[in-house]
Amino acid sequence: MEARIWLIAGPTASGKSALALKLARAIGGEIVNADALQLYRDLRILSARPTAEEEASAPHHLFGIADAADGWSVGRWLTAASAALAEIAGRGRPAIVVGGTGLYFRALTEGLADIPAIPRAARDAAEQQFDSEGESAVRAALATLDPHAETRISPGDRQRLTRALAVARATGRPLSAWQAETRPAIPADAWRALVLEPPREALYARIDARLIAMAETGAVDEATALMQRGLDPRLPAMKAVGLRELAAHATGEATLEEAIAAAQQATRRYAKRQLTWFRNQTPDWPRIAATEAEEQWVAFQAFAKRPTAAARPPVQRRP
Repeated sequence: MEARIWLIAGPTASGKSALALKLARAIGGEIVNADALQLYRDLRILSARPTAEEEASAPHHLFGIADAADGWSVGRWLTAASAALAEIAGRGRPAIVVGGTGLYFRALTEGLADIPAIPRAARDAAEQQFDSEGESAVRAALATLDPHAETRISPGDRQRLTRALAVARATGRPLSAWQAETRPAIPADAWRALVLEPPREALYARIDARLIAMAETGAVDEATALMQRGLDPRLPAMKAVGLRELAAHATGEATLEEAIAAAQQATRRYAKRQLTWFRNQTPDWPRIAATEAEEQWVAFQAFAKRPTAAARPPVQRRP
């Protein structure tokens, strides 16, 4: 396994962190977080962040570095991740980028559009239109300004719809046009990638078991403490899967069993969306379908021995 940048992606509870840690120990690598929620120190349990012991066993970067009140964008993460990767390369060590946030991997491998700052008024106007007129009206407005973006944004994706509309209105140019000019943050020959994709039933069973374990180790208290801060619900940390479901138990709105069941359901739905995203956006990345950690490691070793060209066909830029 020669030194390079390894990208390990996949849905929540698929075993990414364990595989990344095993690889880091085996090759003397350093781990870089690519999970939008594991950035926040307020969400160690709910985001399934590596434990203190795991973080101490290999260098970890961008884990638990931000306060929940400080909302990170994809661009901010890309800047921080690029700096971390440059530092790791300077030490002559391999890097392992691991997480479940697909847009982070896209930004790293395909680039991020250099879009001018969008005025708050434009963003608020798009949000208010969504609230008052609904998704169909926002889609219709976006279709006239940026039909390419409207077509590729999934139903229900309020954040991307309103952002695309705000960008088109504020800059006078479609978001898709800005994105067409992007360049990768890391060279195509510098990385190899894979997606952990366990069978759905096995993945859901892992999710359910993990939520129970989380509830037994302080997740309800963590969720309650964060909700009590009264932060803007639009902040990324406040959208953590399971946050509101588990906090409902502390307020008496649900029994512990009901809260856990609701959090399990929300997390399964989230995992399904992640699986769909990776299938649609990274179809050329090799898959590991094993569920157990040792089986995943064996599959990874086989993947790592393949010639680079066979292991990862050239990335096709997607609209």
